[in-house]
Amino acid sequence: MSTLPRTERPLRPVDPADLPRLRRRTSGVLIASQMLGGLGVPISIALAPVLATEVSGTEAMSGFASTAAVIGTAVVSLPLAALMTARGRRPGLVLAYAIGAAGAALVVLAATVKSMPLLLLGMAAFGAASSANLQARFAAADLAPADRRARAISVVVWASTIGAVLGPNLSAPASRSFAGTSIPQTAGPFVWAGAVFLLTGALIAVLLRPDPLLTARALAGPEEQTPAGRSLRAGFAAVKASPRARLALVTVAVSHTTMVSIMVMTPVDLGHHGAGLELIGLVISGHIAGMFAFSPLMGWLADRLGRLSVIGLAAGLLSVAALLAGTAGPSHAQSALGLFLLGLGWSAGMVSGSALLTDSVPQPARAAVQGLSDLTMNTSAGVGGAAAGLVMSQAGYGWLNVIGAALLLPMAVLALFTARRHPVAKDGR
Repeated sequence: MSTLPRTERPLRPVDPADLPRLRRRTSGVLIASQMLGGLGVPISIALAPVLATEVSGTEAMSGFASTAAVIGTAVVSLPLAALMTARGRRPGLVLAYAIGAAGAALVVLAATVKSMPLLLLGMAAFGAASSANLQARFAAADLAPADRRARAISVVVWASTIGAVLGPNLSAPASRSFAGTSIPQTAGPFVWAGAVFLLTGALIAVLLRPDPLLTARALAGPEEQTPAGRSLRAGFAAVKASPRARLALVTVAVSHTTMVSIMVMTPVDLGHHGAGLELIGLVISGHIAGMFAFSPLMGWLADRLGRLSVIGLAAGLLSVAALLAGTAGPSHAQSALGLFLLGLGWSAGMVSGSALLTDSVPQPARAAVQGLSDLTMNTSAGVGGAAAGLVMSQAGYGWLNVIGAALLLPMAVLALFTARRHPVAKDGR
């Protein structure tokens, strides 16, 4: 009997002629999972602050539920990456959605018994589903050729548009579906979210075969099969050894932090200038459209013009967005344009940074490095989002945008330095 671990046994050989079909199948499954799984997070996260207020009895605790979800997303990133490194994408994604479903169940229980600690624990576990949604973009890159890698990532990011747009609008009917039961109406969306996560996990478990990460390793050849090169320590070493990987990590983290910090306070600023809930909703919808709907364009540009060019575009878009939003005052149209460009800049940074990160490290270390990227991104954004409220209360929305723009400076400087000292090929690698 073989003594090799299951993940070290060779996969069934892949005929190169079958690769295009396998890529299409993998992309289709990931797109479907993003449309479905991406629906579960926003359908309930919109009511998380309201639920926290009801459970705790004070508005002062309203932001802690969302913060717990962000922390959960960050905390699970490295363990999830370690599991994927050892077992492949499929087990990691399935487990993350299962944890998210368990978290949703805990939230419902917490709402029923009015326990704030249990609510925060449930929201932290709920964040694992967000981590799965993020990791799916890297799974799309596993089998993609280098000159189409950014487009493969961008199509999966684009699929999130469905859930991001529909989710908040489904919160109200999801709440009403539990009227007259022992489940508080504000917890109703979490019941549906848990069911959605279980369904998404089942979809991946059944259809994401063969595993894209394990298949990519098998195609890479025997030199890529050493387990030592797949550890989290190897992932840290790979980032340390690659200037382009460091730039990619900074790009993803800074783009996400700048976007989150400005976006979370924009509804408050709009309210200060007389905007109603409908107008605020339209502005945020335009922002979401900028984030997701144009990601295929950003992927095409990153593949055609190079990753560094699109990173420069991200810095420019985010800077202009901060300028417009920070100086809009009572001009709601200017605020809307600023938020749209903020989403567009995030899309450029996320797609190009994710592609560059995958390009820049050895294949065995990619899953570990990608987990490190999501940990860094979510941790920094969590800190930025929490600090944004303090800056807003002490200095105002304008200064918040100034600080957001200032965060882009090290990213831009690092991109220029990398372009001069470590030039990349035409395909962006």
